[in-house]
Amino acid sequence: MIVLKFGGTSVATSESIKQVRDILRNKSEEGQLNVVVSAHGGITNQLIQCAILAEQGDESYTDVFDTIEERHLSLCNQLLPVSKRNQTLTKIKIHLNNLEDIFRGVFLINELSLRSNDHILSYGEKLSSIIISDFLISEGLDVALLDSEKLIKTDNQFGNAIVDKKATYKNLFDALDTSKKIFIAPGFVASSLKTNQITTLGRGGSDYTAALIASAVNASRLEIWTDVSGMMTANPKLVRLAHPIASLTYEEAMELSHFGAKVIYPPTIQPALDKEIPIYIKNTFAPEDPGTLITKAGDENGNFVKGISSIEDIALCTLSGSGMIAVPNFSHRLFKALSLKEVNVIMITQASSEHTITVAVSVDDAEKAYEAINEEFELEIQLRKVDPLLVEKDLSVVALVGSRMKQQVGISATLFESLSHNGVNVRAIAQGSTELNISVVIDKKHLKKSLNALHEGFFLSGTRKFNLFMIGVGNVGKAFLNQIYRQQKFLNEALKVSFNVVGLANSRKMYFNEESLRLDNWETLLDEQGKPMDQDAFVNKMIDMNLRNSIFIDCTANDKIPGLYKKILSNSISVVTPNKIACSSDFEEYLTLKKTATKYRARFLFETNVGAGLPVISTVSDLLKSGDRIHKIQAVLSGTLNFIFNTYDGSQKFSDVVRAAQEAGYTEPDPRIDLSGIDVMRKILILARESGYKMELEDVKGSTFVPDECMEADSVESFLDKLDEYDDVFKKLVKEASDQGKRIKYVASLDRKQAKTGLEMFGPEHPFYELHGKDNIVLYHTNRYSEQPLVVKGAGAGAEVTASGIFADVMKIASA
Repeated sequence: MIVLKFGGTSVATSESIKQVRDILRNKSEEGQLNVVVSAHGGITNQLIQCAILAEQGDESYTDVFDTIEERHLSLCNQLLPVSKRNQTLTKIKIHLNNLEDIFRGVFLINELSLRSNDHILSYGEKLSSIIISDFLISEGLDVALLDSEKLIKTDNQFGNAIVDKKATYKNLFDALDTSKKIFIAPGFVASSLKTNQITTLGRGGSDYTAALIASAVNASRLEIWTDVSGMMTANPKLVRLAHPIASLTYEEAMELSHFGAKVIYPPTIQPALDKEIPIYIKNTFAPEDPGTLITKAGDENGNFVKGISSIEDIALCTLSGSGMIAVPNFSHRLFKALSLKEVNVIMITQASSEHTITVAVSVDDAEKAYEAINEEFELEIQLRKVDPLLVEKDLSVVALVGSRMKQQVGISATLFESLSHNGVNVRAIAQGSTELNISVVIDKKHLKKSLNALHEGFFLSGTRKFNLFMIGVGNVGKAFLNQIYRQQKFLNEALKVSFNVVGLANSRKMYFNEESLRLDNWETLLDEQGKPMDQDAFVNKMIDMNLRNSIFIDCTANDKIPGLYKKILSNSISVVTPNKIACSSDFEEYLTLKKTATKYRARFLFETNVGAGLPVISTVSDLLKSGDRIHKIQAVLSGTLNFIFNTYDGSQKFSDVVRAAQEAGYTEPDPRIDLSGIDVMRKILILARESGYKMELEDVKGSTFVPDECMEADSVESFLDKLDEYDDVFKKLVKEASDQGKRIKYVASLDRKQAKTGLEMFGPEHPFYELHGKDNIVLYHTNRYSEQPLVVKGAGAGAEVTASGIFADVMKIASA
């Protein structure tokens, strides 16, 4: 015999009941079937609501009852042909009339006992089993309806009765000894062995009914049909990439269910476990899906971690004090106090010093736990041997489950590494010696991020998803997005990395999409669906989204956004930026950002601050990490100025060359920043700091070659016009260099603690002489490179190369 149980969603509508019919028709070819059905989806909640209203003397209970009545009568009319409908309707109306009388009685006396409540709730399954069995008979199936109320015997503990298995198994075995192909039995319903009064089997009661029948007849398998295709690797409502688990052991299934997986309720399937009956979890609405198979052995070749489960709302209760140390009965008193108040303990952890003991309880039980424990240890608290109970709320439990975790080194390391990289602090830990379950308590606000980070780490074959938020979609930002778009397939397939751009902003608008923006249509989305841009609002939204592996990219020259970096890093969101403001501001602020990144396990990367896409800053870092020391740096760090002086020969206007650099995307939006030399001063300052020197911007000696009258122009255009008035100044500079057979370069140099910038002339013997176009060059003089400097040379300006430098920094984070 095969036992099948269909839950409320599987029998909620006429369409779903017809789907059940099709499943049973196919299954009947495999042998005799016993089918346990729940109440139609939502009916049990309505029965509870109706009972509560009646108890409160609220006449609106009749409205709820009318809804219940209409639902059942409507199903009869939808499922049964006219010729066979009347008999079923008569049976349904008799039950509904009885139910209405009970509600009326509760309303009149304003009392709802557990016994009355059981009687009321039993009607959900009774009514659904009548409708479903009559429908199947009308469809030509060989069906008999069983009366679970008479077959399943319990004690008198109303609301959560304990089954008398001996009497129940005998009744079931005798009742099923017929030639019928299909039996339909209402789940959840039972009766007292002594009084025959109706009882119910509590939470998961229909599963329990199915397991009892399976055990009684030694069924070949038990199938639980629901609205998901098996037990999932994580909660699909929180983890979009969660997928069904092919195989589990009984213990793994129970652990996952205990910690939030709602597909089965552990205590109810124990009868099937006792007989080692295979349990299948199947999807009524996708019957061809393989589902999950639960057996004693499970799958010895699958993942070491089978699933990640969670409990969303818990409270931690911590008892501590020197009076607890080496006191044998302390734990006994604690748990006894909780037990007397009917507080269920979810998790326990205790320090080896015996100075503290912490238990996790449902947040609904936190107040009871607080009162029970403080009352039990009132004397010790008064004597200050024990501190008053500390209760912490807004917490969640996350659990890794897998019977084979003990065979694999590094499971716990991956768990803690995944959480710490995403700024999630572990508040408590519990792990049994069997290593079947590793549980951690975290802040509730981090639950979704934690589940996704762990799921990614254990189930996605190494693929890591990174969520990108970017402000600034000018030349560089646009180039970066295009590079990401072009590389998506390669990154996914070759490097197992996925970049989702989930937040984007320009100076006018901002747009967010947690599932990722379409990079082939981002401009339209930002323009048409974006909200007014506000820097603080953008950052707050990014923090509130609380996505795992988040990276913020500042692709602007804005002087206000760097002021938000500390807040961003403090939320374990990495920062990548070509914006030089932060790293060239006050030294203490620069140092604070680096320390904040380290403290919160984020990365603060700014390779493109100097040299666009060239590895200028990373070379400094590599030299220092390897034990070298930098004494001197000589560099041409402005691709813009190098382009200008490589192009300008005096035969054309200087302003025309500046305009050409601007149009090519080599300059800042305001080219005065480049021509003033301040940009180069910031770059050499950053290199000095990265080389280990404490220095401020005012310590850098900078000289300008542009007349003050030009720099003081009130707009970019008037600045360019003003350059024409001083064209002779620039011609004179070029002629002087040309007459000496030299070329002009704007040079930045660092000689130990002295930094300066300015125009210099170089002959053919110097490496700077052959520096063409927009190229940058950096000469590092170190302990190891004392005779010949280490040289880094290449394109130092332009949207594409700067974007590639940003991309490289992002990849560093992804590869960490």
